[in-house]
Amino acid sequence: MNRQYGTGFWMAAAFCAALILAAITLADMGTGENGTIAALRVTARLSLLLFWLTYAGGAMATLFGPSFAILARHGRDFGLSFAAAHLVHIGLIVWLFRVSSHPPTLTGKFILFECIGVVWIYLLAALSVERVGAMVNPNLRRTVFAIGLEYIALVFFFNFVVLPIESRALHQIQIISYLPFSVLIVAGPTLRWIAIVLKSGSGRKAR
Repeated sequence: MNRQYGTGFWMAAAFCAALILAAITLADMGTGENGTIAALRVTARLSLLLFWLTYAGGAMATLFGPSFAILARHGRDFGLSFAAAHLVHIGLIVWLFRVSSHPPTLTGKFILFECIGVVWIYLLAALSVERVGAMVNPNLRRTVFAIGLEYIALVFFFNFVVLPIESRALHQIQIISYLPFSVLIVAGPTLRWIAIVLKSGSGRKAR
């Protein structure tokens, strides 16, 4: 990420990328239920990639050295870009309720689980704004970020690991298409916990 571009540029770029991907998918498959579901899958993958960079970027820098330090430095940019891109995904979910013959019920357990995840996304995005974040106690802010990031990661885990395994409607090729993203969302928490252990061990040695 070049320093001459601000966070706003990357947020706009991420939003436009998600919008273009959704538009191409809908143009190819139609704006009905099937096309909307396909667009949701595409934009969910983009959202996961952006989230993963902010979620695991710091751990990558800790574990693999300065070559990955850029990921840690731009964690906030990646996080806000993820929040911007995910707006398109949310818009598609709203559209799915309109066009689907059997829309999911808002009272379903997983829908509520997803909605809480959306709340976390934009709560963390708000706290990433410097003026807003400065109003919150730093320790509380770190705690909120830690809990929120893990919750969002859990939502992605259900979408990219649990649901594909449970679904009988997916073809083998579709299941394989989930695999790289499933690996990422499993690897993310693993990298984070290893990095925490290493930092804690280094702290004890320093004492």
